[in-house]
Amino acid sequence: MTIHDPAAALRANVATPFEAASAMPVSVYTSDEFLALEERHVFAQSWLCAGRADALKAPGDYLTMEISGEPVIVLRDRDGALRAMSNVCRHRMSILLEGRGHVRAITCPYHAWTYNLDGSLRGAPAMDLNQSFCKEALGLPQIRCVDWKGWIMVTLDPDLPEPGAGLREVDDLVGYLPMQDYVETFREEHRWNTNWKILAENFMESYHLPMCHGGTIGGAVDLRKMTCPEGFAGFNYHHILKDDSIALSIAHKDNTELQGEDRYRTWLLAIYPSLLITLTPGYFWYLCLTPDGPGHVKILYGGGLHPDFAKDAEAPQHFATLKALLDAVNDEDRGCTERVWKGMQSRHATPGALSHLERPNYEFARWIASKLPA
Repeated sequence: MTIHDPAAALRANVATPFEAASAMPVSVYTSDEFLALEERHVFAQSWLCAGRADALKAPGDYLTMEISGEPVIVLRDRDGALRAMSNVCRHRMSILLEGRGHVRAITCPYHAWTYNLDGSLRGAPAMDLNQSFCKEALGLPQIRCVDWKGWIMVTLDPDLPEPGAGLREVDDLVGYLPMQDYVETFREEHRWNTNWKILAENFMESYHLPMCHGGTIGGAVDLRKMTCPEGFAGFNYHHILKDDSIALSIAHKDNTELQGEDRYRTWLLAIYPSLLITLTPGYFWYLCLTPDGPGHVKILYGGGLHPDFAKDAEAPQHFATLKALLDAVNDEDRGCTERVWKGMQSRHATPGALSHLERPNYEFARWIASKLPA
């Protein structure tokens, strides 16, 4: 029986036990109606990542983002605290800032209304004759923003528990690595021709590595040795052990705290809905995903070094080599995920059965279904 309501189709899909599960229905990826549900009930009601906190080092450093169509500024205020606020002027509703940069104050590019770094209105020219004008009532609406382990997390939901409340198990798994102290060395923005969930699912499973990444890392993967443990309410994960073929994949030679397999373990964390982190004892890289229509995804792509390597004189050269590899791997992922999106346009596109190595995809589908209204 065909179910034409994408949300109902997804609920029916995840009602099947994992041992007999299939991939999500095609309409969950291709439907404008379903994306609108995701914007309202997933993205507008979740903690979303704006990148690393050390990307905003000094008061006045800012970046911009969009959450479910809502323009947002994130910045360091004069006290050095992270703040998020509306990126819409309180006068004629112009966007205030674009991209990233540094400002001493936020000045509207339309009529020069000027806001302090805390969002309060500093001044507005030629408004003294309007009897209703009240500067104190025209500050930029504040939006919740916290630093969670070095990640800038933002939400439109005023009642959502802090990120740490739903991600306590992250400490149990990777707490021995000082994730909050890793140093970002690159941050880029990209746009791919695929659905955001296709890319998220691609990160969550390593089943695709031998084939999709045959030109880079696939040859080092043995599917028979892979396991995909059950995830948690707010994220899923898996991990692999790496050798020293990539200099930064293992702990620094001067690090005496990490012992045994912890010196070699790479973690892949998928923080719902859209923060994807690869964390090793030497480096990290990440993706933050924002849907841009059903068939496009905006990607914040960044990474950097463990503090031990950030101080090492040879680290920049090693990281340049690593960055080239990461870029090549991402190019392969782009090809694979864009082909999936193209295939989904076919009248013959039908979701197939999931491998035992795709448990994270099943858990992700169940999480999305749980966020939607009944």
